[in-house]
Amino acid sequence: MIQKILIANRGEIARRIIRSCKQLDIKTVAIYSDADENALFKQEADEAYHIGPSQVQQSYLQLDKMIEVAKKTNTDAIHPGYGFLSESPALAERCKEAGIIFIGPEADILRLMGSKIEARKAMIEAGVPVIPGTDRAVESAEEAVTLAERIGYPVMLKASAGGGGIGMEIVDSSEKLKKAFENNSKRAASFFGDGAMFLEKHITNSRHIEVQVLADHHQHTVHLFERECSIQRRNQKVLEEAPSPSISEALRKELGKTAVIAAEAIHYTNAGTIEFLVDESEQFYFLEMNTRIQVEHPITEEITGIDIVKEQISIANHQKLPFTQEDITRKGHAIEVRIYAEDPVRFFPSPGKITTLELPHGKNVRNECAVASGDTVTPFYDPMIAKLIVYGENRSESVEKLEKALLQFKIEGIKTNIPMLQEIITYEAFKKGDTQTDFLSKHYHPDRGGNKDGN
Repeated sequence: MIQKILIANRGEIARRIIRSCKQLDIKTVAIYSDADENALFKQEADEAYHIGPSQVQQSYLQLDKMIEVAKKTNTDAIHPGYGFLSESPALAERCKEAGIIFIGPEADILRLMGSKIEARKAMIEAGVPVIPGTDRAVESAEEAVTLAERIGYPVMLKASAGGGGIGMEIVDSSEKLKKAFENNSKRAASFFGDGAMFLEKHITNSRHIEVQVLADHHQHTVHLFERECSIQRRNQKVLEEAPSPSISEALRKELGKTAVIAAEAIHYTNAGTIEFLVDESEQFYFLEMNTRIQVEHPITEEITGIDIVKEQISIANHQKLPFTQEDITRKGHAIEVRIYAEDPVRFFPSPGKITTLELPHGKNVRNECAVASGDTVTPFYDPMIAKLIVYGENRSESVEKLEKALLQFKIEGIKTNIPMLQEIITYEAFKKGDTQTDFLSKHYHPDRGGNKDGN
């Protein structure tokens, strides 16, 4: 049984994992860089070890150092959180070689789902609908233009490796595609070490709906319902809610069923998320699978009462899931917003010292925060510094709770995206649950002082 876990991550997700470990009476080991010398997660872990300079390539991506610390501390398992090495086959393999449990799927599954091209092929074979597009890497910009003309513009150009919106771009003409192909291929190669690109038909007026799954080592897979993730900026989610306010009950059941089929088809284990695009006629398509815990997992926890981090650890211990699909029920409505240290108008990162931080409070208000007053937000990592989650008996109550919580959220010394979030939830389209993936480009115009009607 797992008695000590090394957390191969930082910030709010490291704190989140530590919290569940404390409840399970499991010891935790943190690793930290120069920039995180005074970080909250370092203070809260049972042990903490310096792993390198502030730059991520010299610290949180250092496999050798990480395994060295794990061995030195007699760690039983490594939890990768999200981002960084969470979907790295290399980390999973190194853990196996060292006799350390990797809290996630097997390396071959990470490799399969880490390639969007191979993932498409696997889903086609499983009978899961996929977006029309190419099923192999596109070799050149010229070939991309030829294929795009067959698929029909607009198309979505995507990097096969990686995620987070990097290497993705919507293009509507051959000239734009040529330029986008070269730029995104170089960017993907720089970020992921793989510049392979492919094309998909761009589904206009689509919604981004994802389904949380859990799968144990005893051929038992369940879903924990869906999350609506359509409000995005540069293909990065900004606000998520569960359940989705926009889909029919029939589609909800079908998405859950399909997500389980998809996970079982690849013999998946641990927590994962199947992401779909849904068009205006409720036709849905497989988008990708995230083979890790998601940033937005708290809203699923709020509506189901299931601690996903605890279930990850239980599965890693080869224990059976303690519930069947029929046992899982959802209640109420939850919304999460991501708080970024960035200018809400120009969207530039806003590093600096936080002089004041007062978090919202009250019943059914949950904060997952990486920082405290006096902390310095550095330019070395993702600018997300906190997540605010609210729960209500229904969506209107949840939205009202979010509005009040955002007003209570006080942070000084740096700029944040809180003004943008406050404005988003006043829009009529949001109140109606009418949120597509182009929601922000349609409705949010900070240079014009916002646009509540979207006209």
